[in-house]
Amino acid sequence: MLTNSEFYCLQKTHKMRPYLPFLAALAEHNSKEWMDANKKWYQDTKAEFLEDVAVLLKGIGEWEPELLVFKPKDCIFRQNRDIRFSANKAPYKSNFVAYFSPKGKKSEGPGYYLQIQPGNSFLAGGIWMPMAETLKKIRKEIDYSGAELAKIETSPAFKSLFGEIEGEKLKTSPRDYQADHEFIEYLRLKSFTVSTKISDHDIESGAFLNIALDGFQKMRPLQDFLTQAIEDVEGGSGIL
Repeated sequence: MLTNSEFYCLQKTHKMRPYLPFLAALAEHNSKEWMDANKKWYQDTKAEFLEDVAVLLKGIGEWEPELLVFKPKDCIFRQNRDIRFSANKAPYKSNFVAYFSPKGKKSEGPGYYLQIQPGNSFLAGGIWMPMAETLKKIRKEIDYSGAELAKIETSPAFKSLFGEIEGEKLKTSPRDYQADHEFIEYLRLKSFTVSTKISDHDIESGAFLNIALDGFQKMRPLQDFLTQAIEDVEGGSGIL
């Protein structure tokens, strides 16, 4: 039986989305002058995106009720780029991004990520490059409960969509862990993320809403594992 949000998503897939044409034009003419001249186009496209973010927010909120305190605008990022320390001086991002985390988009905890960009749309989740203390907690949880993480990664629904847990790895074993540890490959990770691509066709048709909700649900066990690790101050059976 479909939830209310899933039914709404199915209804919305019949409406074509304007995102890719706008983002392609922005990437080609990335300047303040162009953006000023196309301000209404941007505002209309952003308004459509906020409607879709509201649908996803409601859907994820069915298993992450803490998210329901947020408004759609709280889950997206500014279009302007910070170019102060970048060789790329293009003033605007050429994608739309939404990020859903129970503690807010600037928190270090795990979250659900959606990027819309011509030829490079995807959904993702987990934790990317956590601070040292957070990473230490995750590794402690892996030391205690690595079999649980392995079970998550190898479950058919998870593996068929995401493959494996990804992230930059240490070249050697982390301090305090032996190189022959049963779960050394997890312990060497410096990020714990998963992702899957979304086609341009699915973005344009609106089908990405259902694809994203389905993908976010399938990554939920990893999110739960990470959340437990970082919130379990005793370090016994938690997750980041």
